[in-house]
Amino acid sequence: MAASRKSQVALMAVFLVVIGIVAPTQITWELFDGESPQIAELFRQTPTRAGLWQFENRLESNCRLARLARPWMQYARFVLFEDAGDKALVGRDGWFFYRPAVQYSIEPYTPSEDIFTAITSFRDDLANRDIRLLVMLAPNKASVYPERLAGRAAEPVNAKTQEVLTKLRESRVEIVDLFEIYARARQSAGSPDYYLAQDSHWSPEGMRLATEAVARRLLDLGWVEKGPARYETKPVTVERYGDVLRMIRVPQVERLYEPQRMNCTHVIDSASGQPYKDDPNSPVLVLGDSFLRIFERDEPGSGGFIAHLAYNLGFGVTSIVNDGGASTLVRQQLASRPALLKGKKVVVWEFVERDIRFGTEGWQVIHLP
Repeated sequence: MAASRKSQVALMAVFLVVIGIVAPTQITWELFDGESPQIAELFRQTPTRAGLWQFENRLESNCRLARLARPWMQYARFVLFEDAGDKALVGRDGWFFYRPAVQYSIEPYTPSEDIFTAITSFRDDLANRDIRLLVMLAPNKASVYPERLAGRAAEPVNAKTQEVLTKLRESRVEIVDLFEIYARARQSAGSPDYYLAQDSHWSPEGMRLATEAVARRLLDLGWVEKGPARYETKPVTVERYGDVLRMIRVPQVERLYEPQRMNCTHVIDSASGQPYKDDPNSPVLVLGDSFLRIFERDEPGSGGFIAHLAYNLGFGVTSIVNDGGASTLVRQQLASRPALLKGKKVVVWEFVERDIRFGTEGWQVIHLP
């Protein structure tokens, strides 16, 4: 009992010393730099609740000792407890997962009727202009690789997403079911990883599989015909850290891992020899989020879903891409630029699975002018 008491006293003493060091250290730094100590702000104005709250936030963000110590504390938490912060989760075998996407999969939630109203009203608005709609949900990474998240693998398609897919089919919304496509592809011996280990997005192989499925559906439905444009692909290797690993925001943690190597492909216009570029006069408009941006508008460029869809269709497409905004923001952008619908026969609308619950601006009905 006495030893325990001594440990508690020692821990309290260390805690008080650490607290006591912060303020004098910060004041010394500020005076050394010729600045007025920030603590003096308390005595220059009448204290109010809002003012004290703002002062506390500035004090926290400007504390140099905290900025120096915080990354090392986060690093220690990662090494000791696999705590990757508020946006990332550590999976198995070097895989990382985006926390909100996992929350969508495991937390109780009932899909709002707003999603079906938004999609069907958009479908009907397009139909009034003789334009077809094809919807594609990009699966959450954990929906395709649950066993890389935890030892006890969950069902690849959770009940909430299955409910959405079923209701969309019942509403006669044409969809491309990537959940089924990836599950079937994974059954083949030696199949590649269709998602990136350090990233929330699909891999180049997963992206190409999705592109081929969409192009095949559009051609099989007779909504478009194969075009005469000739494209060719050029292999290119890209190395970078994934977005989920970077979300941890601790360089010390990043240095524990090697950048991920990705075998991508540029799409080249055979006639000009230039990288693929969108065609504003295309009969196909593609809407989506960062799943369309990756490889396309970041490195290597002209190598993502949009360029490969053009490669498979034989003609360029038009696109609107908004990171994290495929539920509502891309339709708002389209409504503000209705001229993009001129000559269109098809709209392909991609959004990530987690947007069913966490879509930016929710699922608003956006009528086309």
